[in-house]
Amino acid sequence: MDKRKVIAAYRRGLISSQECAQILGLDSVDLLGLVRETLPDHPPVAPKQSVRS
Repeated sequence: MDKRKVIAAYRRGLISSQECAQILGLDSVDLLGLVRETLPDHPPVAPKQSVRS
């Protein structure tokens, strides 16, 4: 299975971190390092704030 697809499923909340690590054959610490390495190069977009009246 493609590691990128597994990590994407984890980021979307479709699988837990434990499930992701198990699929990839990693422990939790290694998983966090791998997820950080696969972050996009551009900074994330800040969430929109609601307008209060």
